[in-house]
Amino acid sequence: MIASNDFRRQMAGYGLTTADICYRMPDHPGILQNYIWQNYDLHPEFPELRKFLDFWTRQIDGVLHSVRVAHAGLIKPAEVKLVGSEFRLH
Repeated sequence: MIASNDFRRQMAGYGLTTADICYRMPDHPGILQNYIWQNYDLHPEFPELRKFLDFWTRQIDGVLHSVRVAHAGLIKPAEVKLVGSEFRLH
């Protein structure tokens, strides 16, 4: 059985990254529009997001206004919490 590419990327340190890209409408620069981008990327350099934003500035007429980024490492150590009780099952 072969692991998926997304799982392999997560094992390599990639996490799910979401970018809220706010840009100006080409025909109406006074109006802002949002575009949501999501992909697996490496924190804190975000090479995949940088590639996409470079493509955007070269190929798309809408001028970037702002970019908000959220990132979550999906594979991480489990949380362990100590409790004051012990339960035994027979």
